[in-house]
Amino acid sequence: MKRYWLVFSQAVTVLLAAYFVVVTLKPEWVRQRAVSTGTTGVSLVEAPAPAAPGYVPAGSLRQAAQRASAAVVSINTSKGPSRQHPYANDPWFKFFFGDQANNHPQAGLGSGVIISAEGYILTNNHVVEGASEIEVVLNDSRRTQAKVIGTDPETDLAILRVSLDRLPAITLGNSDALQVGDQVLAIGNPFGVGQTVTSGIVSAVGRNQLGINTFENFIQTDAAINPGNSGGALVDVNGHLMGINTAIYSRSGGSMGIGFAIPVSTAKQVLEGIVKEGVVTRGWIGVEPAELSPELMETFGVKTRKGVLITGVLQNGPAAQAGIRPGDVIVEVAGKPVSTVSELLSGVAGLKPGVPAKFRLQRRDDGVDVDVTPGKRPKPRSLAQQQQPQQPQYPQVPQLPR
Repeated sequence: MKRYWLVFSQAVTVLLAAYFVVVTLKPEWVRQRAVSTGTTGVSLVEAPAPAAPGYVPAGSLRQAAQRASAAVVSINTSKGPSRQHPYANDPWFKFFFGDQANNHPQAGLGSGVIISAEGYILTNNHVVEGASEIEVVLNDSRRTQAKVIGTDPETDLAILRVSLDRLPAITLGNSDALQVGDQVLAIGNPFGVGQTVTSGIVSAVGRNQLGINTFENFIQTDAAINPGNSGGALVDVNGHLMGINTAIYSRSGGSMGIGFAIPVSTAKQVLEGIVKEGVVTRGWIGVEPAELSPELMETFGVKTRKGVLITGVLQNGPAAQAGIRPGDVIVEVAGKPVSTVSELLSGVAGLKPGVPAKFRLQRRDDGVDVDVTPGKRPKPRSLAQQQQPQQPQYPQVPQLPR
């Protein structure tokens, strides 16, 4: 009898040890099988409450959303009545064309991101463009009027500032390190329903030639982005800001799984220029670039297949003074390879005016290095001429409506 009792006690000890090991290392194995009887008298299978208050399910992006959401704001804008036709009040004009009067202010909707506890907010230029009043609504329901510090239509970015205390600023991430397949969250106020978080992955990086902005280097994502998300945050799994949601590909006006965000690396350059100097200063060398094509390669006698062909050089411009000629192919700018006109434009724009930079050229069979001292990029055309809302440059990739 003593022998059986010893065997029994050893078996119970082993089973209890195994149970404690499972509870410690794999608690979900036990919780998923917890059975309880509800108040209805029906036996139900229910998961018990989390073991700790801060318990986060595996794979959840809850912490990233919580970290970033506090710094994402809603932006409400209003504009005065649109201009009337000079003959709008003429009876004959009304007879033929109807009443064209529009005396009601126009309302707009967008999002923004608090990037500094000093009150600086990053958003899209098209969200606040032409607005007479800008109201910012924080995630904690506080409301205040915002002032436009500066805008940069060529990247579609704007900097606002509010005067409030205890502002939650977002942490800026490294957008240059993003890779296709990385998880991201899009946070904003779509359709005015309230702050919304959607998830997806990075679908592509370095998207350009979309005809949306002058300088394009978009992050493409399949996280749902809709009207009202403009100016909102694209964050990584740590809640760090990776980009500013700007545009969508859509035939219906809603999300089709193709959205575009401006990298935070671009936003930081714009912020620094606007805060320090009031404007964004970019480099300029005075050339007419073109993509390499078989026809142009034959015309100019180009041998290389990589780079950007220079078809024209402004007389006495920075490029001409450095010795760049029509027919040259620019293959590197300040040590960075360029293969498209967009890359050349962005590379030159990133140069500091007045500071020489090394350009690598391919001139027929010879490689040539020249030092170019860029000038200051001329101011762009007025926004009214540059962007016509009724006739977008790339209809299938419209900017998010305000």
